[in-house]
Amino acid sequence: MSEPAKRVALVTGGNKGIGLEIARQLGQQGITVVIGARDEARGNAAANQLCQEGLDAHAVQLDVTNAEEVAALPAFFQQRFGRLDILVNNAGVQEDPTGNATVALFRSTFEINVFAVFAVTEALLPLLKQSPAGRIVNHSSRLGSLTAMSNSPFLMPAYMSSKAALNMLTVLTARELKDTTVKVNSAHPGWVKTELGGEGAPLSIEEGARTAVELATLPSDGPTGGFFHKGQPLPW
Repeated sequence: MSEPAKRVALVTGGNKGIGLEIARQLGQQGITVVIGARDEARGNAAANQLCQEGLDAHAVQLDVTNAEEVAALPAFFQQRFGRLDILVNNAGVQEDPTGNATVALFRSTFEINVFAVFAVTEALLPLLKQSPAGRIVNHSSRLGSLTAMSNSPFLMPAYMSSKAALNMLTVLTARELKDTTVKVNSAHPGWVKTELGGEGAPLSIEEGARTAVELATLPSDGPTGGFFHKGQPLPW
């Protein structure tokens, strides 16, 4: 008997930080990983790094706000691999840590954190639906939880609002796909030692990647349309 074909995963914004670690942990499970990166050279360097670790890694130039590059994704995966099983929408921005949001900042934040996620997902849904176990993971944040933030001291209006909108997109996409084998969930990585989280964060990058990896590799009886951190559901 021939061996089953390897699963293929795309991790957007996967050339550094949590995205790169997600790609690494997926690759360690025998999954072919494709790193989406705005900078082609950095994407290739990250993929080469994983290949040197013995993983099956590739890169694709992908600015998630570039309509032409998003539109080219289905042909790239069809021609190179003949499939796509996992989409991790990891690319995102947080640019209002002081709470001084502007209309322009709201627009640029939503463009990447929400609109781009919708565009990439819609472009790749036909391939994901063909997978026997399609998985979509939207990298969100607990800061996007209306319940958790109702009494929170944090004030990052553009970022927090974008993650709340992303969570709604997760719910609606899961409803749209309820009669398919595709599962869609939001992941909260936690406060992680990255460029974004800073050195004072309590979690390592390895720990921060685990929730997304778990959701990307859910069994057939796993949940869909939920919001999770380390296997535990979070409130919307």
